[in-house]
Amino acid sequence: MSNHWSEFKLRVNINAPIDKIYAAWSTPEGLESWFLKRAELTAGAALRQRADKAQKGDEYEFRWYGHADDVSHKGKVIAADGKSQFTFTFSQDLPVSVSLYRECEETIVELIEKFDPTEEEVVRKHYLGNMKGWIFYMINLKSVLEGGLDLRNRKVELKNVLTA
Repeated sequence: MSNHWSEFKLRVNINAPIDKIYAAWSTPEGLESWFLKRAELTAGAALRQRADKAQKGDEYEFRWYGHADDVSHKGKVIAADGKSQFTFTFSQDLPVSVSLYRECEETIVELIEKFDPTEEEVVRKHYLGNMKGWIFYMINLKSVLEGGLDLRNRKVELKNVLTA
């Protein structure tokens, strides 16, 4: 983790092949297995199929468990190499980059989220809130891929829990 408010970096080791982890980040089916209630990817006007990998320029709409169906986030895929690098817009339409690589005979998932530090109080709130969320979801990704246990809260009426 950096000691300023313009970005943070999180890493987790996962006992799974890189291609399986990449699919978990880049396909609607994969994203819904650990992160989202609903993920829709579109290429122009065409909706991508559930197992299709996102491509650079695709747009998305995400919905989460633990939130009402009218709560969604829209963004764009900035980069997708099809194997180990995936970048998309997120909070404040700024980039989140995911890199997958091998280190010490482990597969590492590295996430970097960047912020525009011009409004420090706004950035600090997004920085801390987003980091908390990403820590949980990266742990959930590890849990789902290594053992199949999904830790997400699926109840809209259950508020203020780390799992939503």
